[in-house]
Amino acid sequence: MPEGPELHLASRFVNLACRGLVFCGAVEKSPVSRNPEVPFESSAYCISATARGKELRLTLSPLPGAQPAREPLALVFRFGMTGSFQLAPAEALPPHAHLRFYTASHAPRLALCFVDIRRFGRWDLGGEWQPDRGPCVLLEYEQFRENVLRNLADKAFNRPICEALLDQRFFNGIGNYLRAEILFRLRIPPFEKARTVLEDLLHHRLSPELTLSQKIRAKLQNPDLLELCHLVPKEVVQLGGKGYGPDHGEEDFAAFRAWLQCYSVPGMSSLRDRSGRTIWFQGDPGPLAPKGGKSRKKKSQETHPGPLEEMETPGAEQDLPEVTTAWQPEGPGLQLDPGAPTVREKGRRRRRQATTDRRRPQKRKVDTPSEEPGDTIVS
Repeated sequence: MPEGPELHLASRFVNLACRGLVFCGAVEKSPVSRNPEVPFESSAYCISATARGKELRLTLSPLPGAQPAREPLALVFRFGMTGSFQLAPAEALPPHAHLRFYTASHAPRLALCFVDIRRFGRWDLGGEWQPDRGPCVLLEYEQFRENVLRNLADKAFNRPICEALLDQRFFNGIGNYLRAEILFRLRIPPFEKARTVLEDLLHHRLSPELTLSQKIRAKLQNPDLLELCHLVPKEVVQLGGKGYGPDHGEEDFAAFRAWLQCYSVPGMSSLRDRSGRTIWFQGDPGPLAPKGGKSRKKKSQETHPGPLEEMETPGAEQDLPEVTTAWQPEGPGLQLDPGAPTVREKGRRRRRQATTDRRRPQKRKVDTPSEEPGDTIVS
């Protein structure tokens, strides 16, 4: 799932890819997307982007003399599980391109596309950041730190630290892989009470006798949890790649996989938190670990999962029910278990099927994909 670094890399990609390009015409939305139409049309406009936590703002700015005369329009995107931006030829749009912005040039004509395979991504008109999200861990570190320490009495910090780290009111930009990497570096049990972990930071002060360079060195050598919430995402941004760039491909993710120390790494243990998301860790899970939860270790394997496999879906790792000998496949051409009982009388089978159908509750047909739980914003 795209987290703060991925949104930041996406904004960097949009600004580099769209530099010098002139866009024109109407904004085109795919018919299957349930997001709002974008009522914007101009004979000439440019596109720019900025990111904040897990949101990205795209601004469409008409150029001087463009018709019709109008003000810039901003949209705020949240990427869901698989959202990203791509610049592609207008004649060869990528699959699942749900919002398209076309260039004016016809040699060749290009389209900036918001691509979202699973359609969990969202965009809103107006350009306003979601008000319940806290300061960005990447770009607003001082405000982020102050916001967390000032609100430690909030009931969100009664929860395990691994769950509190996903609360976007306080940790805007932190997601599943980042929380695992941050806690692992400090050897903090993921199910330790959040307030217990963070209260010590209220009293942590560097000696006033240290020079500025000595204070910076001390913080880099021994960062606390909130500092790592800023430094670890910065490391991911410095890796670059993550699907953005002219030569992106499978090798584009190699540096990221090599960087991971804990998340989905062989030898690490895992548990599900209360929201059903898997937290990876090493050692003791902590006193608030879910009762009856079974810790499982990641086995070593020669091949690594692909980029989409690394994006965790809540509930994706639930155990499947066992298939017993009582189950039989239906349909012609399928070989049945020769030892399974058979029903010789067609009438009896039909009567039994009719009785079963009356007792079985009817399922409502749903023709849209299920929604993925969004970021935790309120407790």
